[in-house]
Amino acid sequence: MVSMKAVLLGGALALAMSVQGMAQDASELGKSLTPMGAIKAGNADGSIPEWTGGQVTPPAGWKAGELEIDPYKADKPLFTIDAKNMDKYAEKLPEGLKALMKQYPDSYKMNVYPTHRSAGYPDRIYKETAANAGRAKLAEGGNGVEGAKEGIPFPLPKTGVEVVWNHLLRYRGTDTVRRVGQANPQVDGSYTMIMLEESVKYLYSAPGGTDGNISLYFLQEVVAPARLAGEILLVHETINQVKEPRNAWTYNPGQRRVRRAPNVAYDNPGTASDGLRTNDNFDMFSGAPDRYDWKLVGRKEMYVPYNAYTLHGKDVTYDQIIKPRHINQDLARYELHRVWVVEATLKPGTSHVYAKRTFYVDEDSWQILVADHYDGRGQLWRVGESHGISYYSVPAYWSTLDVLYDLQSGRYTGLGFDNQEPPYRFDANLTAADFSPDSLRRAGVR
Repeated sequence: MVSMKAVLLGGALALAMSVQGMAQDASELGKSLTPMGAIKAGNADGSIPEWTGGQVTPPAGWKAGELEIDPYKADKPLFTIDAKNMDKYAEKLPEGLKALMKQYPDSYKMNVYPTHRSAGYPDRIYKETAANAGRAKLAEGGNGVEGAKEGIPFPLPKTGVEVVWNHLLRYRGTDTVRRVGQANPQVDGSYTMIMLEESVKYLYSAPGGTDGNISLYFLQEVVAPARLAGEILLVHETINQVKEPRNAWTYNPGQRRVRRAPNVAYDNPGTASDGLRTNDNFDMFSGAPDRYDWKLVGRKEMYVPYNAYTLHGKDVTYDQIIKPRHINQDLARYELHRVWVVEATLKPGTSHVYAKRTFYVDEDSWQILVADHYDGRGQLWRVGESHGISYYSVPAYWSTLDVLYDLQSGRYTGLGFDNQEPPYRFDANLTAADFSPDSLRRAGVR
């Protein structure tokens, strides 16, 4: 295992790259900075290209309402990073990915492809992001956001918790319905696919924003296997979860009752995850940030998962993706991108199974791409990877598969398997009534 102390000492110089010299004036949004606050220019050697709009042109033959097709299928790997040559690239590798290569030297590798800055968003989101730069502020203690709507609240972040709020409130459409799988493979690779149907209404991201403290409504129903089918989770996610904690309810088909679920938060076990992830591991990080001190280390070039259209493709089966110890790395794609590095340290007097966490957040989309989680002994415990794509019809860059590796047990959990499922619906026209406790009762007796 890798100790946190060794990471901080060994990587201090590399992680010292800050925003010094980069334009940090709101007037530069859309000029030297992209509308989302990323550096528009490429890097010195051209391995990161200039951002030119982020709008991905769908390949010929793709139609709206269909599963996205890989626009970069013709790309070939530039090189492969593995346990044998990782030292050559160490400065640009998250600690967790280095740990995976060391733990699985014969199978875990990173095929690095040409970089495509494919994150693009509607003009409405760009406009409100620019407005947020002058009006958004943190609530007391950094535990909420005030004055922001629709767009990224802090496109010019000065603190780590601002970056985290950018991830939490990033744009993923307004009304989304999807059917995805979650798998928790045993060490030998055997698994049972748990199918989930999820509906989300993003109030914060809707035109005009939210008029209260609710950022989104979330409804998740287990539809397979039969022994779990019918379990339903309803969440009303709040922007300031310290002032007003997340409201959650569950429906149990055996008891045929709706119950309040106050423990759907922090480090309580995630739904049907076999104890392999916490509630706040969902979406790489979700929920209240109040138990941690957040440090903004700086912006850095890193090799990270990106443009994972192969893992999303309809021609790939779940058995081809799910392998012992980790997913099939021949199907994963990595690129060089600039990310914001944020370190979270557990506050004295609070509790969480993760004592320290490091997040690598994409500058173009504010999606957390990699997350390193350390236990109370300072040992690297779990490593998260978010494999994302640009969804053409929204448009938005969002995860298609999140994987969390447990280095201590040798297992992992993956959420978002969708290759054999219907395409996501981003035009579901959901209403608040669809997310009431009464709707949960009705759904449970269908």
